[in-house]
Amino acid sequence: MQHQGLKQRSDIHLTRKVAHCVGICMMAAVFNLWGAQTSWVILILASLFIIPLDILRQKMPGLNRTTLRIFGPFMRSHEREHISGMTYLYLGCMVLLLFRDRHIVTLTLLFLAFGDPIASFFGIRFGKDRIIGRKTLQGTMAAFAVCAIITAVYCYFNNIMTERLLIVAPLGGLIGALAELAPIGKLDDNFTFPVISALLLSALFFVFSTGPV
Repeated sequence: MQHQGLKQRSDIHLTRKVAHCVGICMMAAVFNLWGAQTSWVILILASLFIIPLDILRQKMPGLNRTTLRIFGPFMRSHEREHISGMTYLYLGCMVLLLFRDRHIVTLTLLFLAFGDPIASFFGIRFGKDRIIGRKTLQGTMAAFAVCAIITAVYCYFNNIMTERLLIVAPLGGLIGALAELAPIGKLDDNFTFPVISALLLSALFFVFSTGPV
């Protein structure tokens, strides 16, 4: 049953995408300015509120109605009676922080902030050729382009693997595209995207980085 005012997966849902981008960029800023320890504290405190609320509202209709009234502009219709993407996002970011490496964590967060929502936008707006499930060739190519640009700009300004940039940037784009595309059971891509990106970026840095990262 669709809740009035909640968006479908097939809707562009610009409010959700902007909030997603801003929230992830803030995570990246906190991580780079104050480090992993502060990031852990903030993430755990936020999770202690969001995750129990997300679970309890499934069993308490009154709490669910209140939650939908407050967070409805950022939610999709399927989240009315299911765990929201926010819970999966926090869990994915907790796994991501275990990687500890500043560049891998930051690049993954930038992929998540820009690559994922832009891929979704292009997939919904221009997607014609389906690849896997709801994923389209057009959305995947958008993720590739955005993540390749992010990789090139980030590596250039941080003086990382600059002599191999013409190889590393497209591989970064491929990593973002694969992370956005790859289905893992019924897991939400807010969880799988950062985990897959961080794993593949770790391999990329291991192969191409010649110095400490």
